[in-house]
Amino acid sequence: MPQSASPGRDRRLFDESPEPTWLYDEETLRFLDVNRAAVAVYGYTRNEFLRLTINDLQAVSADRPRQPAGASLRGEFRHQTKHGDQMDVEVVGSRLTIDGRQTRLEIVRDVSFDLALESQLRHAQNIETVGRVTGGIAHDFNNVLAAIVGHIEVLSDYMAPGDPRSAEVQAIRDAAELAADLTRQLVVFSSKQRLQETVLNLNDVIERARTGLQRLMRDSIALETRPADALWSVNADAGQIFQIVLNLVVNARDAMPDGGVVTLETANVTIGPDVARRRSIEPGDYVELSVTDTGTGIPPQVRVRLFEPFFTTKDRHRGTGLGLSTVYGIVKQSGGHIIVDSEVGRGSKFVIYLPATAASQEAALHEPAPGERGSETVLVVESDQSVQSLIGNVLRRRGYNLLVAQDGAGAVRVADEHEAAIHLVIASAAESTTGAEVATALRARRPDTRVLYLQKPFTPGGLVKKVRAALGPQ
Repeated sequence: MPQSASPGRDRRLFDESPEPTWLYDEETLRFLDVNRAAVAVYGYTRNEFLRLTINDLQAVSADRPRQPAGASLRGEFRHQTKHGDQMDVEVVGSRLTIDGRQTRLEIVRDVSFDLALESQLRHAQNIETVGRVTGGIAHDFNNVLAAIVGHIEVLSDYMAPGDPRSAEVQAIRDAAELAADLTRQLVVFSSKQRLQETVLNLNDVIERARTGLQRLMRDSIALETRPADALWSVNADAGQIFQIVLNLVVNARDAMPDGGVVTLETANVTIGPDVARRRSIEPGDYVELSVTDTGTGIPPQVRVRLFEPFFTTKDRHRGTGLGLSTVYGIVKQSGGHIIVDSEVGRGSKFVIYLPATAASQEAALHEPAPGERGSETVLVVESDQSVQSLIGNVLRRRGYNLLVAQDGAGAVRVADEHEAAIHLVIASAAESTTGAEVATALRARRPDTRVLYLQKPFTPGGLVKKVRAALGPQ
């Protein structure tokens, strides 16, 4: 501040304030003085500040007003630093007359973290409310779909090649798989799906998905991948990471009706305290997965609702409004964070941060498929009779000995009455609490018994492979 206005102690109080503080001329809007915190936060030197006006700090934003001169002495605005970073700020000011000049003294507080927490809380409450409803519906619907998909596969086994009824059976299968995909999204969205986490390299997941993703692109859209060298590993569910990539790539494609480029990129990043505070995440080592498009961009009023369940800008034939909610749910379940950077007319970038792990990546990604037959004893804990019957039919036909129970108490009773070994317990992944209780009770009696949490719906072939993998090679 000018020496005549702030001599001695006042000067020191101004300079040592922990919040950015400045003085500017109300007529010209030019800065007259700034403190050390303003220099540190905004990145301009003091001399650079004195060549700027308050308008030079304003970020162009549809959801935040510009900071008007001479108006209210308190408000929330969006400012931009010298390096282009944007932050939401609360400004408190007072008017001063210095040497006959009308000036304004303002103190600025970065409220980006507070607003992000509020947004996350609202989203979490929204998810919790809708999740309680969708979780129950998805569980019941999955039982029905499991029976439909499973019996379709069994029916197909009885059809000879060229059977004219095969087309109708295939149509039923396709419809059931579409319904199953929607139900899987509901389950992930409601955070009731048990993730099968392993040590992964995201580059491997992207490479295996690349061919399938390429088929989704129109001729006018190019798909580029930029895998980082020596990428760190993460603890995650490979199938769910693929679901994330699929949803984001499809959204990127749909945002480019006239063509463009979708870029999948990975990187190792270490996030320090300053960046972590601005992005509302914890400091540490992360693996970054980003999907960038050159499309239409996302308006601010849409961007703030992107992860809301059932919110979509697509017509009802092309979108359910669950894709990005599913992505959000998977990322949060995996201990990660997601950030969206978009501007209308200049494309969008979705950035996912997953915590890096020091654990070594599990060995072979392409192990030979195990045989389908077995002779072990399997205890199936399943309350739905149609699903229970399907699992029994599939496994008995392949040589397994079957024990069945409708709930945890029944499973313990069956185990107590069965004198021989029980090699595997199959429980629904949607009822993992019951499965955990059964596993604890049985392992106290039978330490060698293994547990398979089965995700519905499933195909007979998929069931057999999971059972054989859980039991190990014969």
